[in-house]
Amino acid sequence: MGALELTLGGIAVLFSIVAWSMFVATVLRMVRTIRLGQPDNTRNGPFVPRMTTLIKEFAAHTRMNKLRHVGPWHWLVMWGFLIGSAVLFEAYGEVFVPSFHWPIIGGWSLWSLAIELLGLGTVAGGVALAVIRQLNHPRRADRMSRFAGSNFGQAYFVEAVVVIEGLGILGVKAFKLASGLETQPLWTSFVTAPLAEILPTSTSWVVVMAFIKLMGAMVWVVVVGRNMTMGVAWHRFSAFFNIYFKREDDGGQALGRLKPMMSDGKPLDFDEADPEKDVFGVGQVEDFSWKGWLDFTTCTECGRCQSQCPAWNTGKPLSPKLLITQLRDHAYAKAPYLLAGGKKDMMGAEIGLQGEDTHAGVDVLALAESERPLIGGPEENGVIDPEVLWSCTSCGACVEQCPVDIEHVDHIVDMRRYQVMIESSFPTELGGMFKNLENKGNPWGQNAKDRLQWTEELDFDVRVFEGDWGDTEYLFWVGCAGAFEDRAKKTTRAVAELLHIAGVDYQVLGSEEGCTGDPARRAGNEFLFQMLAQQNVEVLNSVFEGVEPRKRKIVVTCAHCFNTMANEYPELGGQFDVVHHTQLLNRLVREKRLVPVVPIAEGVTYHDPCYLGRHNQVYEAPRELIGASGVELTEMPRHGDRSMCCGAGGARMWMEERIGKRINVDRVDEALGTAATKIATGCPFCRVMLTDGVTQRKNEEQANENVEVVDVAQLLLTAVKRPQAPKPAPEPAPEPVVGEAVPVE
Repeated sequence: MGALELTLGGIAVLFSIVAWSMFVATVLRMVRTIRLGQPDNTRNGPFVPRMTTLIKEFAAHTRMNKLRHVGPWHWLVMWGFLIGSAVLFEAYGEVFVPSFHWPIIGGWSLWSLAIELLGLGTVAGGVALAVIRQLNHPRRADRMSRFAGSNFGQAYFVEAVVVIEGLGILGVKAFKLASGLETQPLWTSFVTAPLAEILPTSTSWVVVMAFIKLMGAMVWVVVVGRNMTMGVAWHRFSAFFNIYFKREDDGGQALGRLKPMMSDGKPLDFDEADPEKDVFGVGQVEDFSWKGWLDFTTCTECGRCQSQCPAWNTGKPLSPKLLITQLRDHAYAKAPYLLAGGKKDMMGAEIGLQGEDTHAGVDVLALAESERPLIGGPEENGVIDPEVLWSCTSCGACVEQCPVDIEHVDHIVDMRRYQVMIESSFPTELGGMFKNLENKGNPWGQNAKDRLQWTEELDFDVRVFEGDWGDTEYLFWVGCAGAFEDRAKKTTRAVAELLHIAGVDYQVLGSEEGCTGDPARRAGNEFLFQMLAQQNVEVLNSVFEGVEPRKRKIVVTCAHCFNTMANEYPELGGQFDVVHHTQLLNRLVREKRLVPVVPIAEGVTYHDPCYLGRHNQVYEAPRELIGASGVELTEMPRHGDRSMCCGAGGARMWMEERIGKRINVDRVDEALGTAATKIATGCPFCRVMLTDGVTQRKNEEQANENVEVVDVAQLLLTAVKRPQAPKPAPEPAPEPVVGEAVPVE
């Protein structure tokens, strides 16, 4: 062992001890910080489904590959980091003994090939990711880049270390081959062997390259260990836990149902709620659950959520990415105060750090951060601006795109809950909607006795439930929009007529129906949602009393009703088999109970409702119905799981849109770009928003007068109903002959 080996090896070991000590201390501090969040017992097991999801998502990169031009490169970097760690630790031996390699496997040809591929893949992946970041740099165009607001310095540092490590892996191997310390078949060293032919044969270069490889990694460890908010680096560790503990343990996404309000780790029961003990929503960062803090820690700032967000893409202040990073920075800045026992009540009065020297040992910056309100405008130095909070449509595009399963919508709604139920601070338009829901049972404020007016134009009777369910096949849940909104009534009548033609035995509830509570819940009024939902569950359970579970069938036309009844009512004791009307109608077409006979010779484009598509993965049934109607379907650029929101979700249907371009108009512009004459959808909210957008464009003479928005059911009804033959015109009476008497009847 020469002087070079001893010198570089000693430096590497000493620096590594310092680096790993810092790293371990930071990890322990990070765990303590994440545990500041509230308990959440819903994340415990079952182990097998969660582990299966974790393995699938990281090994197959199922979420990352939603951007196909990024996924393969990140996959190479990920495996380069995981397996390359074994090669990294091998360098501790190589800096002292150039010929060192792992016992047993170190001499295997397959291990040599693995090292070759790891080195090449790591370099290629790191360079590719840096190039992708440059090609999508925010300087290209305002708001067009998903990296707008991301920390470029941190990202480039991480990518540089990735490339250095890859070059180090290849360099050590090449110099070993050049020095004769290693001999491997060419097929295991197809890059390093030719390279070795032109390299110096000195073993000192093996030591130098091993030192560079090792020190590059240790510099990374030190930098990361000094910055707990460096998500672009920490996600390499925390992403595994974040994916494992995602809300849907069956491999689904944190969509569909909302996370219920929690108390002591369990869903809050409002009948037993204690205002003195229970937290209603999130009013301070410590009110988030530990999974929320883990979400903040894991954000990689990749901006996929931002690129898909309808609010951000239409000039609103909301970026899901920036919201998470702002919460992260605030949480970790405030953490020292909280770890020292600091705590404040709902009014902001300090109830922790009691005693004479209350703030001893607490960082000044942490104390300053503890004074900031979680929600507040610039004048209040708030962490999250109210305009950001209320811009969300809860479309779920952010959650669906996030490669590390961050639950943005849950966090936004939790903050809304506190603002509505504790602060009574919400957009003024919502006050009228809340009042209508509470007093009239629907957001339009209509009388319950008018819920059957839509039946008046039908030429057959619609059975209304009057206590006798019998052998009825389906309960047709009309919904508030379907009963009161004129455009949605056309959908309701079309579905009723199609069910009648198909011979489906169904009943409706009429005045017994009430709002499912979706707009109240998404707006943060959890108490009102619980009231409405429990009333509906009681009514439905009484309707289905004595009916076996598999026959408790409900068909709905509203995507929001569908989502709420199928995904959220089970938590309240409402177990029903809920289907969307497009699913049922598609089944009836397949069973030949509905037979399209008149193809519609028009161009159609289809808008995926967020609460039908992304939230519930219903994409094919509406499209199959459109195809059965005989029309030519032209997809919009953003469709399927990347469909653009109409702007109505998250209770935005009842709020004014004062900032940026209107979301519904942006979506309509995309639809008009397909040159279709009909814009089809499967949700009354979407229909209202898109119709308003089309009307605006027609008034501005930017849309053809023939363009209209219809429900998929209307297209099918037109194709199913045979056109009635026109009545023959009566024969004209013979003209009387002049001079002839005209008979008098």
